[in-house]
Amino acid sequence: MHMTQTVQQPATRILIVDDDTTFRLRLARALSDRGLEVLDASGGAEALKLAQQHRPQWVLLDLRMPDEGGMELIQPLIQLEPQVRIVVLTGYGSIATAVEALRRGAVNYLTKPADAQQILAAFTQPAGAVDSAAPAPSLARVEWEHIQRVLTDCGGNISATARRLGIHRRSLQRKLAKLPPEE
Repeated sequence: MHMTQTVQQPATRILIVDDDTTFRLRLARALSDRGLEVLDASGGAEALKLAQQHRPQWVLLDLRMPDEGGMELIQPLIQLEPQVRIVVLTGYGSIATAVEALRRGAVNYLTKPADAQQILAAFTQPAGAVDSAAPAPSLARVEWEHIQRVLTDCGGNISATARRLGIHRRSLQRKLAKLPPEE
């Protein structure tokens, strides 16, 4: 009688690098609940140290962080582990940064908000694959979302937001008075 023995595959190890502690820890829990071995770092130096010690198969990088942005970490992570799959995640998405991230070696690029399922899909799709089921948002929608993010970053201060965006305060108020554009 021949008995087959099942071999337990080791869990995929993912490193989450994001300076937003609440988001990072919630995502870490969600991915851990899905069977991944999760490491997390709040910045670039900590991320490189963890990557060197634990050699993750996947890395989720926030594009904008106080010390070193995700874009600057792509090459050092690939040099450390050439087979690593890197996904860049950002609240400030643009075509230019998506192209640059893929050019540097990331396998995918996501904009926040992204849930655990979307993130897992980004790692498992072929490199640079785009979800064709999701239509690209209109330029007006992208502008509206950007204004909302900057407004949030400025604590709701219209004058500070207008200065940061480089537009007149009244122009900003007119844009904010309108309903959000359709996708």
